[in-house]
Amino acid sequence: MSRHAVCPVQELQVGERKIVTLEGRSIGVFNIKGQLYALKNSCPHQGAELCVGKIQGIMLPSDPGEYHYGRDGEIVRCPWHGWEFDITNGKSVFDPFKCLVKTYEVEIVDDPVEEIKGVETYAVDVESGWIVVTV
Repeated sequence: MSRHAVCPVQELQVGERKIVTLEGRSIGVFNIKGQLYALKNSCPHQGAELCVGKIQGIMLPSDPGEYHYGRDGEIVRCPWHGWEFDITNGKSVFDPFKCLVKTYEVEIVDDPVEEIKGVETYAVDVESGWIVVTV
């Protein structure tokens, strides 16, 4: 497993995503309510770029005649056929035990040069650390 510096923390604000290529893999890094998540940028259905899809919520279980919308900003919808996946764990909304997207570990480090040996970096003023994805 390799660790890769993606960007300074302040470059990925709450509700935003960044798509990067790490070791030949396209990966979407998301800031969801202040927590960071990384997903493979490929829908398991037909390989669409999943992480460019609409970020939304879902309808939650409710009584007849009631409609409860929740988990806003935690679900990504495939731009090709509308398959929905939970950004926080990679599981599909319709079949979470059989259909899922690969997830990657994300962490924040103070100095990527010190924490990750051999990564090409450049001098930068860092206030809150760097986002690092482990592939």
